[in-house]
Amino acid sequence: MKQETRRLLVRVLLGSALGLLVGIIWIPYVIHSRESSFLAVLACVGLGAMAGLATQPFADSGRALLLHSMGHFVCTAAFFALLVVELNMAKGIRGVLFWESLLLLLYLLIWLGRWTGWYLEVAQLRELLGLDPGPTPLKWRETLPYLPFVLLLCTALPLGLRGIERAAGVDLPALTGLVYPYLILPVASLCAGLSLGKRQGVCPLFPIACFVCYLPMVYLLFNESALFHCFMTAIPALAGNILGALWQKSRTTHDAGKEDLP
Repeated sequence: MKQETRRLLVRVLLGSALGLLVGIIWIPYVIHSRESSFLAVLACVGLGAMAGLATQPFADSGRALLLHSMGHFVCTAAFFALLVVELNMAKGIRGVLFWESLLLLLYLLIWLGRWTGWYLEVAQLRELLGLDPGPTPLKWRETLPYLPFVLLLCTALPLGLRGIERAAGVDLPALTGLVYPYLILPVASLCAGLSLGKRQGVCPLFPIACFVCYLPMVYLLFNESALFHCFMTAIPALAGNILGALWQKSRTTHDAGKEDLP
């Protein structure tokens, strides 16, 4: 058995075990029962296995990558739909489709984040081989692969969270008013900026893109008093980008020092 296959099996088994643990502990609490629903626990195990499977590297060819991603999402969506039905999280097929659409949004967000990092690593390799031109002005081309991620994070995600709040009929929009702007948005922006900085150095257009993409959400979901939310994505994005660039510079200096040693 190849080493890659072994690693993949280990990831799947670890994810399944974690899903089983979550299902046994979490399901009774949700359904207010001392006994767990077998199908709900099975769905948790399946979702854990899919999460472990998602950690494998991307396929070499675009066609294989597309087929693997589509197959993985279909399996993930099936297990998630089973969990939604067993926990009575939705009423009817429309409710299930609503939760599946949110899953698709989250899936795209994670997939684009991974794909962006992979794409930039390939671009760096091409540059080392002399197959890629130098940096563009303000590194706009280097920043461009992160734009879909920014659009999902700053536009699609808050709209999806607001949809959850309306579907639940909550009086206080805690997801879009507290959890998203004060936790999800700055943390995700910082991580994305760090990823970009580690691969491409300082890219000044990235925090600007975060600011501009979130600006319509201020007036669509809130009002002008929430304009500071834009800075809660732009500033962490800039900080992460600078930290990533510093890390890249220090690593380059360290590697150069090793090469100079006899």
